[in-house]
Amino acid sequence: MTMTNPNENMLDDLFAQARATAPAPSDDLMARVLADADAMLPCQPAAVAPQMGLWARLLDMIGGWPSVSGLAAATVAGVWVGVAPPSTVEDLTATMIGDEVSISLFSADLMLGAGALNDG
Repeated sequence: MTMTNPNENMLDDLFAQARATAPAPSDDLMARVLADADAMLPCQPAAVAPQMGLWARLLDMIGGWPSVSGLAAATVAGVWVGVAPPSTVEDLTATMIGDEVSISLFSADLMLGAGALNDG
């Protein structure tokens, strides 16, 4: 013999009644929601952002001022190593190429030998 619980049957009936009724918001609530939505709309159209110039777009493409400062530091270091290389670089190039060549950019002998400073 099986016993049924009358509370379970009553609970099933309550759930069936809850499924049968569709919840609908009141007209007053809908009017207030729509009034709030209308208040949030912008009154004037948004201003169009000015178009960026060539340099601004290039700067943005590179990554901004931090990237430009890194590129400037690398350029200065490259020029420094190119003009006055450390002795280890000179030794390395001499062993790879075979001959050591040194050129002086600030030599006064070149100008005097060419007669650039002579008057007359």
